[in-house]
Amino acid sequence: MANPFDLTGRKALVTGGATGIGEGIALGLAAAGADVALTYRSHAPDDTLKAIEALGVKAAAVKADFAGMDAAAAEEVIDFASNALGGLDILVNNAGIIHRAPSVEMALDDWRRVLSVNLDSVWLLSQAAGKRMVAQGSGKIVIVSSVLGFQGGLTVPGYAASKHAAIGLTRALCNEWAPHGVNVNAIAPGYTATDNTQALRDDPVRSKALLERIPQGRFADPSEIAGAAVFLASDAAAYCNGSILAVDGGWLAR
Repeated sequence: MANPFDLTGRKALVTGGATGIGEGIALGLAAAGADVALTYRSHAPDDTLKAIEALGVKAAAVKADFAGMDAAAAEEVIDFASNALGGLDILVNNAGIIHRAPSVEMALDDWRRVLSVNLDSVWLLSQAAGKRMVAQGSGKIVIVSSVLGFQGGLTVPGYAASKHAAIGLTRALCNEWAPHGVNVNAIAPGYTATDNTQALRDDPVRSKALLERIPQGRFADPSEIAGAAVFLASDAAAYCNGSILAVDGGWLAR
């Protein structure tokens, strides 16, 4: 029986794939056999590309800033991945930012930038990729939300709103594209050791409170999110559509 998790020959694009959770997912997909393209903004992708190629698959990267992205820019990113890899079977919408500020102090520009990167770009890239996937009758779209797609968090109203919306978008696209052979699902990572959580991990009081609230007692390593992405991108998840898979060390169960 064929391995349903095998991604050999599949072509994947991971946004924000040069660091953090995105890098973990990119390497996980590559280890499962997929050729991987990634986007990056400020973090040089060279080491990630070398690690992907060392796994015996193709790697490519394109610089992109998702703040203020329009439809034409999204099409360019999808075209790049498709041309570099020879097609596109998997899109992982991972790129995201966070801005921490009390709600009464958050500037409108900061709110809009978070929503632009975390929601608008996800919609535009999904739409651009979805056109191709619907036409070819197959495809996997994985949207990276967060446990704050279910909760409000503290001093991150834009982030929480965007991650709630990402879950709604996942379900909406599933309803339209599932009949065309396209699976749209989401991952809700818990607190993970990335740049986005550095301030929390550096705050002894906040870090202690978070760790006490996580049944597993620690932050996730980015590589630990990769398995969920590989699953949702594989034939093993052929009947998963509109699913939100929490990878949170038990956070939501508490």
